[in-house]
Amino acid sequence: MSVEFLWGERAVPTRGPKPALSLEAIADAAVAVADAEGLAAVSMQRVAADLGFTKMSLYRYLPGKAELVALMVEQAIGEPPELRAGGWREALTEWSELLFAAYLRHPWAVGATVGSRPLGPRELGWMECALAGLGLDSRLTGAERLDVVAVLAGHARMLVQQAEAQLNEVQMMAAVGEVMRRHGERFPYLAAAMTETAVQGGQNQAFAFGLNRILDGLESLISRRC
Repeated sequence: MSVEFLWGERAVPTRGPKPALSLEAIADAAVAVADAEGLAAVSMQRVAADLGFTKMSLYRYLPGKAELVALMVEQAIGEPPELRAGGWREALTEWSELLFAAYLRHPWAVGATVGSRPLGPRELGWMECALAGLGLDSRLTGAERLDVVAVLAGHARMLVQQAEAQLNEVQMMAAVGEVMRRHGERFPYLAAAMTETAVQGGQNQAFAFGLNRILDGLESLISRRC
């Protein structure tokens, strides 16, 4: 799989006709398909047809489907953010929230960013951004700093997958509640938690709750090494 097309400007031909397409136009068309129909609907042929070209035309710009998906990811997640000034906890909170929002806008990107694949500057830029927010003087090892990014990204990805599958807390509680009305005596702790939630609220806070607990643990680890 080639990655060079993600990392440099394509040379503009000095002779012959101008290119009829651009990588940005191809990416926009592919992202539109994935947003509307899912990643499985994306193919070189489908994207070419939506652009009014033949499948073979796209191969002048991209080596194949894997590279097309990599280009889509770069387009979907956008440029890495410029985090507001603050401590490492504030920086990582903002970074996680922005990544979560990006994935929510394009849920197919969760499945597109696994396994062996081409990596572009924007995706690596997001990693660099998180590591910069954490800083070099956090008393964490290099491996631990990378793990922090992986855990935070994994948390965002998991919650996006649940949202995409419509497994949010309100729907789950409604489904469980139907069963609990008939069999609640068998699950007293679950019944107590559901009753308390119905009175006090607090539903659909899994992303913020999980993020804060991750950062609490990280803060505890850092403080023990000071």
